[in-house]
Amino acid sequence: MLEGLPPHKPTHVLRIETDEGSARRLTDLLGEVFDPAETAVAAFEIEPADPKEGNAAPQPWLLEAYFSREPDETAIRDLLRLIVGEKADTAVFDAVAAKDWVKASLDGLKPVRAGRFLVHGGHDRDVVKTNDIALEIEAALAFGTGHHGTTLGCLMALKDVLKQRRPRHVLDVGTGTGILGIAAAKALKARVVAGDIDPIAVEVARRNAQLNAAAGHLHLYVAPGVRHALAARPRRFDLVFANILARPLKRLAPSIAAVLAPNGMLVLSGLLPGDVPGVLSAYAAQGLRLAQKSQRDGWATLRLSRAGAASRKVRQSHAKARPWM
Repeated sequence: MLEGLPPHKPTHVLRIETDEGSARRLTDLLGEVFDPAETAVAAFEIEPADPKEGNAAPQPWLLEAYFSREPDETAIRDLLRLIVGEKADTAVFDAVAAKDWVKASLDGLKPVRAGRFLVHGGHDRDVVKTNDIALEIEAALAFGTGHHGTTLGCLMALKDVLKQRRPRHVLDVGTGTGILGIAAAKALKARVVAGDIDPIAVEVARRNAQLNAAAGHLHLYVAPGVRHALAARPRRFDLVFANILARPLKRLAPSIAAVLAPNGMLVLSGLLPGDVPGVLSAYAAQGLRLAQKSQRDGWATLRLSRAGAASRKVRQSHAKARPWM
């Protein structure tokens, strides 16, 4: 679960362990109080030291909040007390060194495969095989390296879509590092439109497109949702990705549905299982129905179409992912 984008230059981090319900409520609360451009809040289940103990009792959750400037610890503890009471006193505030941000993002990143798609860093170029569609993405300022369950879920959805059809017009809303748009561009060798509200993310996506020899096919824009001439084209796109968060996905439902072609496929992610019913309801109001649902690392990925729920096969994957990248 993530509210806000990772701040460009985080200086401080808050950490507190709690239960799942409290972690989710704290994420919503902090996401509402603080500017999402300067603060990122993430919450995720703590992996048990002994996997056999995982089913014995509910596992605690860790909430992390990154700030681009030194926070008012007293005020934040007062906010935490609204939900967790005296446990707010156990919250830990730490300073984050600038070089530690990139290092933490890179630690432990291994190549990730989704069919022929192989996401890797520059240090793993030697693992690319002849028939792979290689995506070289370094952990950076934007969200999306392929190691998170949401990004991997979208790549797997793209793999499945390509088995059925070859989309002519692709749109990636909230592109982050550009990984999904680049993947589609390399697989289809066709024009892909991708945008993000964050200009830093778009610049990262532009550099990644150049690195992956896809710059000629990836057309980028800076704007919220589809509010740009490249994207605001009614019934244009036969494949649309939106890997963001539940609340903006629901808010964007009318505008995203408007640019989806009559026979188009919509891939949504950035969702916890509990978010799914509300998101499906928002898109059902636009005439879109669930075609497929998958779940990886506790994150759901949905494929929607106007044709109805042709398939309700739910995939499960238990590979571990970092909380946000």
